Amino acid sequence: MIKELIIQNWENVLVLLAFAIMLRTTVFLDKRTILRMYVLILLLFIFSMIVFFEFALNDLGEMPKVRLVLMAVRYSTTPFIIAFIIYTLGKFVHWGVFIPAIILTVLDIISIFTGIIFSLNSQGELERGPLGYLPYIMVGIYSALFVYLLLKRSNKRPEEIFPVAFLCFAFASGLILPFVLGKDYQKIFCVTITIALFVYYVFLILQSAEKDPLTGLLNRQSFYAAVSNDPKSLKALILIDMNGLKAINDREGHVAGDKALETLARCFLKATTSREAVYRVGGDEFVIVCRKASEEDVRIIIERIREKLAETKYHCAIGYSYSSNESKNIDEMYKAADEMMYKDKMEYYSIPGNEKYRG
Repeated sequence: MIKELIIQNWENVLVLLAFAIMLRTTVFLDKRTILRMYVLILLLFIFSMIVFFEFALNDLGEMPKVRLVLMAVRYSTTPFIIAFIIYTLGKFVHWGVFIPAIILTVLDIISIFTGIIFSLNSQGELERGPLGYLPYIMVGIYSALFVYLLLKRSNKRPEEIFPVAFLCFAFASGLILPFVLGKDYQKIFCVTITIALFVYYVFLILQSAEKDPLTGLLNRQSFYAAVSNDPKSLKALILIDMNGLKAINDREGHVAGDKALETLARCFLKATTSREAVYRVGGDEFVIVCRKASEEDVRIIIERIREKLAETKYHCAIGYSYSSNESKNIDEMYKAADEMMYKDKMEYYSIPGNEKYRG
């Protein structure tokens, strides 16, 4: 049995080990996220052991009661793992994401005695109960939620969509292949999820060089690279500067200031499409690069930004510059947008009660 254990799980162990080593040397993830990733690695390893021993007992035709317990654990662990992935990688995800998985766990335990989800017949073969497909439905819902959250926090560029699409394909295989390969798919489920997560983790490392760690927006270096690449397609720059950030930092502390910047970043991402790229180029300074857009398109984007900002307690000054037929170079566009943005800021400060300095 030891030989079979090694053969079936060696690839998974190697990838998990590499995963753990890379986490040990990473510098761009906070300690809480790293700790959760270690827990996730441990969960995947334990799950692979559970799957092995369940199927080993099945092949031997022994200990049906133990098999029922292991099946309950397997059915319960799968959604728990995906929920934990969401909790680890999804920003601002509440612990309540585990509630559906907990409910399924209770039903799986009840199923050991009632067969409501699964049972074993007299030949030791699996039989589905009235709720037999509930674990697959739960995994599907969790997988869809995970992909949605990743897309929501992305900058909508193809470079970020492709890794998410890869994860979507990996999770979708977990819903389809069990019906194609039968119970044997469970033998490769753990390594499938492990490889998918490892690939996405490598992607995060690569992205850390061009992203702002606080807001998740593209950083200043990425902006410089973007404007020097294919400048002919660059039609407009939108400059945004937050009003009153210094006042927030002074009154409520820098944690509140960071929260404000994160909120603004989400507003900008919601207001833009995949055709625009959003950058944080300074403390409270942001730039949106628009390619192949009309001036009316730019005005619509700014209007959407103001609508999103109106839903928050924060305010920003906004300016833009549009270049038709390559009539302006990047420096001229930046200067014109900055002048418009500064004029907008002065108008804001001219209103009694607003902060009287640039935030």
